Amino acid sequence: MPSKPPPPLPTRDGVSASFVWVPEGYWENALEFLCDYFPEVSLETWTERMQKREVCDSNGHFLSPISQIKRGMCLFYYREIPNEIKIPFCEHILFQDEHLLVVDKPHFLPVTPGGGYLRETLLVRLKRRTQIDHLTPLHRLDRETAGIMLFSKQVQSRGAYQVLFQHQQIDKTYHALAPHLDHVSFPLQKKSRLVEGPQFFVMQEVPGEANSETQIHLLERRGAFSMYELRPRTGKKHQLRVHLASLGAPIINDTFYPIALPHGSDDFEKPLKLLAKSIAFTDPITGESRHFESQLTL
Repeated sequence: MPSKPPPPLPTRDGVSASFVWVPEGYWENALEFLCDYFPEVSLETWTERMQKREVCDSNGHFLSPISQIKRGMCLFYYREIPNEIKIPFCEHILFQDEHLLVVDKPHFLPVTPGGGYLRETLLVRLKRRTQIDHLTPLHRLDRETAGIMLFSKQVQSRGAYQVLFQHQQIDKTYHALAPHLDHVSFPLQKKSRLVEGPQFFVMQEVPGEANSETQIHLLERRGAFSMYELRPRTGKKHQLRVHLASLGAPIINDTFYPIALPHGSDDFEKPLKLLAKSIAFTDPITGESRHFESQLTL
């Protein structure tokens, strides 16, 4: 698939236009294709969007219900989520310069749009707040996890920062609150092989060559629980959560590990006790040593 052309629709209230490539096949018109490709969106909704000039091709030509389409066309439209759940926690900007924006992300807030989240995401909130259309996250952070997130403000310098993450030249530190492990000596190097589990949103450990590694330190005891400092050497999905759970210390309020609860089990009074506490690196643009620390605590 070719790269996405520049979106002809402007960012609207922090929301960038979504897009879809027309695949091989035959559809009588644009309306039929969109209804077929997105069965969860009604014919009436697509018709209304077209009437409001919210659907166009890559050249900026607005489509009507009877517009002809063909394979290879890129269609742009504004995604909408009716009755989107409000996340009652705020992000805080900790630092910004010409190239970077550093934010403390609250628990429960997704970083980017997806699934049932659009406007209630960190990216859209920040775009609306900063008016920077090309703001882009430089790494991942689970929706359930709070803490430090880095965003690129400049297209020209973005690649230099992305290379740091790709080459593991970033030092990340997490804090986690979980049951105390009486019979484990710290610091501990936890290594294992992580793969997608039977449920698409969870990971599992399997025999084989390790592809994930976490250094675990004990910071303090809190009764039956302990505060752990986690330093991931790799960046597998849910790595920290799986590693602690496999040791017999699942992170407090984890709805995925060791047992995945049904979707929609969020309880805003019980956030996952996992915090991206700090991030450090040598700035590839300025050569400065950078260190950013979350102001949140567990």
